[in-house]
Amino acid sequence: MDTLWPAVVTTNSAPASVVMPCAQKFPGPTVVRYPQHDSNCGEDNREMSQHMGPDSDRSGSEEPDSERSDSEWPGSGGPGSFPEVKAARDPASPYPRVAPYVFMILAALAVRLAAVAFLYPEQLDPFRDHWRFAYETGRVARSLAQGQGFSSPLYEPTGPTAWLTPLFPALLAAVFKLFGIYSKTSALVMLSLDCAISALTCVPVFFIARHSFGQRAALWAGWLWAFFPYGIYFPAERIWETWLATLLLCLIFLLALKLENSASLAPWAAYGLLWALAALNSPVALSVLPLLSGWICCRLRRQARPWLRPAAVSALVLVAAVSPWFVRNYRTFHEFVPFRDTLGLELYVGNNGDTSHWHPDAAGPWHNDAEYAEYKQLGELAYMTRKKNQAVEFIAHHPGIFIWLSLRRAAYLWTGFWSLDRNYLRQEPLDLANIPFLTTFTVLALLGLRRAFRTDAPAAAPYAIVLLFFPAIYYVTHPEAYYLRPLDPFVVILAASLVKP
Repeated sequence: MDTLWPAVVTTNSAPASVVMPCAQKFPGPTVVRYPQHDSNCGEDNREMSQHMGPDSDRSGSEEPDSERSDSEWPGSGGPGSFPEVKAARDPASPYPRVAPYVFMILAALAVRLAAVAFLYPEQLDPFRDHWRFAYETGRVARSLAQGQGFSSPLYEPTGPTAWLTPLFPALLAAVFKLFGIYSKTSALVMLSLDCAISALTCVPVFFIARHSFGQRAALWAGWLWAFFPYGIYFPAERIWETWLATLLLCLIFLLALKLENSASLAPWAAYGLLWALAALNSPVALSVLPLLSGWICCRLRRQARPWLRPAAVSALVLVAAVSPWFVRNYRTFHEFVPFRDTLGLELYVGNNGDTSHWHPDAAGPWHNDAEYAEYKQLGELAYMTRKKNQAVEFIAHHPGIFIWLSLRRAAYLWTGFWSLDRNYLRQEPLDLANIPFLTTFTVLALLGLRRAFRTDAPAAAPYAIVLLFFPAIYYVTHPEAYYLRPLDPFVVILAASLVKP
């Protein structure tokens, strides 16, 4: 019997026992019911009842599955969904069975921490005052830890900033306070935390895949994520908010799948709170909020269930949670800065005429002394406005180049290919190995998405929403190798859905 879906057993005092396919002997059960989609047990186990003696009686309390309403189904709420994973006791053992995603988490964490052991020294490079240690996030976290407020994202004290949103810098600042600024211990703690977050992502990956594609796909997806190379390398190599953003996006997606059958206000409030956390960590996640929330509301409306009030509660929670950051920015800069102020710079980095690299360092203040001097002279908001104006001017004068670069950026994000120029490959030597790997998984994800649409187009729509709209901002600004990593779990799930049941 599958360890994840034990039989649901109702026991009366019957003297006999029975041997059933894919099951052990159960002393005296009245009803043994197997999930509809358990392919390991064969057709006979989809729904089975055994009466074990004259005294056994269901008493009419068990409602036939075909007569259940959507809301009465465990899992996501529909006849095609799967029951929640529960630790059930094996009749032969006094101990509860362990859900398979527990082993996925442990394996994922072990392999990621092993990678940390090799990669953590990169964080301790003293070049430019430990710039490699979390980059702008490390600078802002240092300012917070030193009592200077949310400020100075580059190399010197430059005053208050809205370069980043507050969640991850505050987390890193707490680690700095406890273990030392730019210390080896802080590096190990933060990299281990990133790895733990990445490993825990196995849980929503498992449940999302099971909800949409069944138990076998869930097992494949969970184990694929546990050993997915990007999920191993990047959390161990870079201290950044990417992996918290990945986990939050997966949790939001999983909750969205549940909310399509729920008008209860509490889960909708949790949905709004998760969006707020995601926005305060990495605002790009908001790119999928309108359509994903609209999809939930449409599903509820088609079932003639309330949707406006739950959606309003979710929106109010979101606005209330992010408003303090908006207020802080307005009081600091005397302008409305909703989340971050760097969009103008990001647009300029990708649209300035330099196409030698997907992120030309000379286009910003990170490694260009002239740009850094301009940043300090103008101040942050004025500098960002100037960069935005320069980028818009370039796009207006070169619309064809802008369209071509946007397509090229999209191709890079989904295939890993930017250039085969020798100078470029000297900077990015891993591209030649990455291109076939990333392209293969992109193709598999697209095939999985096509199959999902052919099977149930409305249920597949959330996957298309996330894959289409999350990376859209990077097509017009500039890409980074780690920008698309929050979509990796969905790529893995769709690829795993191709496994035949």
